[in-house]
Amino acid sequence: MEETTAKKSNHGPNVRRWREWRNVNQDTLAEQIGVSQATLSSYEKKDKLEQDILDRIAKALDIPVEAITELEQGASINIVNAYDQSGSINYSPTFNPIDKIVELYDEKIALYERMLKDKEEAISLLHEVLKERK
Repeated sequence: MEETTAKKSNHGPNVRRWREWRNVNQDTLAEQIGVSQATLSSYEKKDKLEQDILDRIAKALDIPVEAITELEQGASINIVNAYDQSGSINYSPTFNPIDKIVELYDEKIALYERMLKDKEEAISLLHEVLKERK
């Protein structure tokens, strides 16, 4: 007999983790996404959140939605434990997927900025060509 394990959603607890990692309190985040602090508190207790709520929270925390939906509880515990034991003799660092996500997100932003700059240069060049033809 074959067993399959469904991946459990931990959207609410993941929102709380990201909020704390970003040093944002509930009042501030609630205001940024347009809900009350009590509503945000209830979101952080739910296993699954609606996509529009996830989108607003991710935008307010400046992270991709996948950072909330794909974060696994065990991985985040390992990160915290590795950090807390940094002074011990048996220190064993682990790969931090959060840092990689943030790094990829920053690279994506830099790429968009370069593309936008190239587009603006092309537009200004076309404007100059049009002025010369007149």
